[in-house]
Formats: sequence, C-alpha cells, structure tokens
Amino acid sequence: MSPFEQIMKRLLTIVAAVLLLFNGIGALYGGWSLMTYPDGSNLQLPLAWLEHTPFSDFLIPGIVLFIANGLCSIFVFSALLFSYNKTALLVMAQGIILMGWIVVQVLLVQKYHPLQLLLGIVGFLLFVTGWAMRRINQNKEEGK
Repeated sequence: MSPFEQIMKRLLTIVAAVLLLFNGIGALYGGWSLMTYPDGSNLQLPLAWLEHTPFSDFLIPGIVLFIANGLCSIFVFSALLFSYNKTALLVMAQGIILMGWIVVQVLLVQKYHPLQLLLGIVGFLLFVTGWAMRRINQNKEEGK
C-alpha cells in the first residue's frame, strides 16, 4: 500500500468514526427519549406530527431509531476499531440505513426540520466513506 493510500485509509477511518459516533450517540439519546417519553415531550415533539403515520405515539419509532441508528452505528464503530475486514461494507450499510430512516421519516411525518438534512448528509457521507474504504481495500488485495 502506498503512503498516500495509508494516509487516505487513516483519514477515512477517522471520518467514519466521527460520523458513526455522531449518529450513534444522537440516535441512542433520541430513541431512548422517545421510548421513555412516547408522547414526545422530552424532545418537544408534538404528537400531531404522527397524524399521517400508523403510530399513535413515538414508542415504535423510538425503538427503531434506538436499534437501527443507535446500536447499529455503535456496532459498526466497534468493527472499525477492531479493523474487521468487512467494516467498509458495514459503514456503507449504516449510511443506507440512515438515509432510509430520513426518507421514510419525511414521507410519513410530512414535516421538515433542518436536522433531517444534516442527518441525510451524514448518511450520504457514511456511504461514500465506506465506498472509498472498500476501494482502498480492493487495491491493497490486488497489490496495486
């Protein structure tokens, strides 16, 4: 592996770690808050936001948020720390999960908040970072 690829791999690992922690910690907090206060009061979310969804409160969305974006992001972060050989794919998958969460949220809630754009960008950056990590790993395996 060339020195440039080594630097890029380290930089991509740092970027992925920061994005995963940002998403994971925020989702754990948000999901836990929604599970603990399903009326949304802890996060100042009005129940009226759920009028176009199949949910009467935020309990189920909170559980999904906690698991899919919270626990999974922390799991992928752990895989990154332990240099698991499929980490790049896991980072890409977490980006897809986060982007999917945001798209479904916007479609169901029919409300917009700037945080949705920010998290959509985080999801996209996770995907791109994972893709770039995968390319570097492929080049290393091919001996380029």
